[in-house]
Amino acid sequence: MEHIEFSGLRTQIAQIRPVRALGRVRSVDGTVIWIRGLAHLACIGDRVRLYRGGGALDGEVLRIRDELVAMLPDEGPEGVSQGDRVAVLGPPVLAPSDDWIGRVIDPYGHPLDGRPLAPGPRRRPFRASPPPAAQRRGLGPRLRTGLAAFDTLLPLVRGQRIGLFAGSGVGKSRLLAALGQGVEADVAVLALIGERGREVHDFVHDILGPEGMARSVVVAASSDRSPLERRRCALAAMTVAEHFRDAGRQVLFLADSITRFAEAHREVAVAAGEMPALRGFPPSTANQIMRLAERAGPGLPGAGDITAVFSVLVAGSDMEEPIADILRGVLDGHVVLSREIAERGRFPAIDVLRSVSRSLPEAASPEENEVLLQARQLLGAYARSETMLRAGLYREGEDPVLDQAIRAWPDLDAFVSDPAPNGPEAAFNQLRLILRRSGIRPPQPRPRLSAAS
Repeated sequence: MEHIEFSGLRTQIAQIRPVRALGRVRSVDGTVIWIRGLAHLACIGDRVRLYRGGGALDGEVLRIRDELVAMLPDEGPEGVSQGDRVAVLGPPVLAPSDDWIGRVIDPYGHPLDGRPLAPGPRRRPFRASPPPAAQRRGLGPRLRTGLAAFDTLLPLVRGQRIGLFAGSGVGKSRLLAALGQGVEADVAVLALIGERGREVHDFVHDILGPEGMARSVVVAASSDRSPLERRRCALAAMTVAEHFRDAGRQVLFLADSITRFAEAHREVAVAAGEMPALRGFPPSTANQIMRLAERAGPGLPGAGDITAVFSVLVAGSDMEEPIADILRGVLDGHVVLSREIAERGRFPAIDVLRSVSRSLPEAASPEENEVLLQARQLLGAYARSETMLRAGLYREGEDPVLDQAIRAWPDLDAFVSDPAPNGPEAAFNQLRLILRRSGIRPPQPRPRLSAAS
């Protein structure tokens, strides 16, 4: 423990600069502050500190032009005047530590739970490169999730990246918390981007709870924080996840939400002079999202993996809006939460027919894949005929498959929201039982041969 504490202290001492070059504020243009005297020292993305009458104001370098540096401050520019001193702090870094497990921090590594927090011995950049594509391992084995839907119909495997697409108020945060508690992993890292301050407290103390926090690191930037801090929240959380991955641990990464990450990036990019293109989002939005997603996934040989769940807010269930479309194209599956399902009281409100796990069919045995196909066929038959059934236009016996779907639908609908404390094997047995009750004879698992036989 003493070695860890002194390593963190050395990290803090290494960040101290006894001498700093100073620039001066030349002008303030809206939220952007122009500084003279630092163009030969500052780099794009560097942190800078402005000393005004009311105290220090930190920010980030956005542009360098004609011997001037454009700074976007973390707070409003109130109180800034011409001639105020500005110092370059250097590129932002984060030094995660194993002691961060069970803690709530901000994107700069400062504690938000009122207790002291020491940095780790190694400083990491916020924008790291993903592992080389040709050297990464493939997806790993199927994971236990604690939820029947994810243990069967939408399996999650080690190193997989999936998207959780939902409108507001349909149970997205509670599903993320359930995954944070139930998915097999050594460490869970959660990024709460742009959430209300009350929701951060409720998520940590009530939804995630002590059991979930015991293996979690929560990185939070509430909705009142600057766009720089909200954008950096996702980057900081991924940096923390990479720390544990490189130590050989299996990491579960949860981000809520990528939509707010993209909105924060839009504010920063517009301040930097980038023009909107994708329904108001700048062209660099796609690259920002794809770079973040690529940092998750399988690791290199000898390292761990980052299994990731990225949530996306979709207005009006529009899966074609820019953020949803960009993210869906780079992930290994997507899960859609339906408002109609939530309104009739079934949670999690997963629309199985609109959801896909690209880990199939490899994540299941041939017998299990046949069971999943039969279950989806029944769900599809019922969905296609639901309007006719509610109108009373169907008589039993006209369609044998639809008769089976009608018998199975209440149990299948309830199955999607069931917990699965005993793992995928027990969940598949429950699914087989539902199919048998509907009149289908599902394939049975083949008996495993012993070593002696």
